[in-house]
Amino acid sequence: MLTNPTTDKLRSLKLPGMVNALAHQAETPDLHKLSFDERFGLIVDWEFSERESGKLEQRLRLAKLRQSACIEDISFEEVRGLDRSLVAQLSTGKWVQDGLNVIITGSTGVGKSYIACALAHKALRSSFTAWYIRAPRFFHDLTVSRLNGTYTKTLARIAKIDLLLLDDFALVPINEEQCRDLLEVVDDRCNKKSTILISQLPVENWHQTMSNATIADAILDRLVNSSYKLCLKGPSKRKEVKVNGKSK
Repeated sequence: MLTNPTTDKLRSLKLPGMVNALAHQAETPDLHKLSFDERFGLIVDWEFSERESGKLEQRLRLAKLRQSACIEDISFEEVRGLDRSLVAQLSTGKWVQDGLNVIITGSTGVGKSYIACALAHKALRSSFTAWYIRAPRFFHDLTVSRLNGTYTKTLARIAKIDLLLLDDFALVPINEEQCRDLLEVVDDRCNKKSTILISQLPVENWHQTMSNATIADAILDRLVNSSYKLCLKGPSKRKEVKVNGKSK
């Protein structure tokens, strides 16, 4: 049995996982049959797992995902027209590593945000960072940052995020200032960081929502050409009665 001074020293070294692992081993007689190396390996594994779990919790908190969603819970009902093989490919996370994008379109309530959050959750589990925000709030925050003198810092912060999720994209017209802001963000991230765009409008209608046609060309060229596309169909899932209350 460990003495209090030993556990106190482990805690002072910020190794609570090792303290918990040692307590577990002390209470599990079967583990006493293992060699020293095997038992020590289990102790290190416990500490590592607790640290990784803590890091994931922090990434999830900072990501501010709209829904608690998992790839494993996505529904592939035929009516949705969802490509199972493409979702499986995206679930590997290689697209985030390669700085590619995902565009998810479909009418309201078909589960676009759920799938986007599920992809983001998988990326977070793979140690990437993510941030979810609705496009209207995104543009508002950029305008505020310009007014309070933090615009450059805000752009730099966004540029570092591995996966940016913009929901309700092109839901309302995008004015010229917002077009310029979006081009700055997209240009910083192009081929380096990934973006998920979620929209009720089909991609071919995005251009007409942007007030500056020239900037719109530049934005869409950087976004669309390096994107996987998921177009959801079917009735609104919000009308369905579900036990868990989620649109998957």
